[in-house]
Amino acid sequence: MVTILPLSRIFPRIPPLRSFSALTARTFASRRAAATERLHDSDEDLAAARKWLTGLNTQTIPRHICEISFSRSSGPGGQNVNKVNSKATLKVPLQSLLPLVPRILHHPLRSSRYFADRTQSLVIQSEESRKQAANVESCYEKLHLLLKNTAADLIPGETTQEQKDRVQKLKKAENEARIKSKKLHSSKKSNRRGSKSDD
Repeated sequence: MVTILPLSRIFPRIPPLRSFSALTARTFASRRAAATERLHDSDEDLAAARKWLTGLNTQTIPRHICEISFSRSSGPGGQNVNKVNSKATLKVPLQSLLPLVPRILHHPLRSSRYFADRTQSLVIQSEESRKQAANVESCYEKLHLLLKNTAADLIPGETTQEQKDRVQKLKKAENEARIKSKKLHSSKKSNRRGSKSDD
């Protein structure tokens, strides 16, 4: 006696593939947009960024957009360290900072070790000195170095005239080689047609 099993037991039903969720699609789109934004900085944007970097100093960022608070330091300083609120904390809201810096710096500043996601601010601390004023200045100096180093890493140097001339020569040579290749290819085709007509 032969037992015939139903097809559903031999070939179990394969569940359909799950489609990407809307959240996943938005995540990919957001990353792609961020990458595209970084790759398409215009020459005018880069020129403005270079000019901004040249004039950058510790006073570039107005201090009225920043918040300073003090707490007790845990660093060196003897008995005085536990009695005086000498540790300075500088908070710089990105909402106020980003309009003042080149667009090319926006994403790196959000990725900085000083960035606090909860407050959407840069939070910089200093407790090197036993004096509040010295620690405040140290915080602003750290902010200045953060902006300067980030900008120096991201903003390319201006192309010299010699480099521009070299690029133009390479483009011209490439164009001439392409035209020569096309003429040679055309000549070969003409010779083949001529040979066939002679036959």
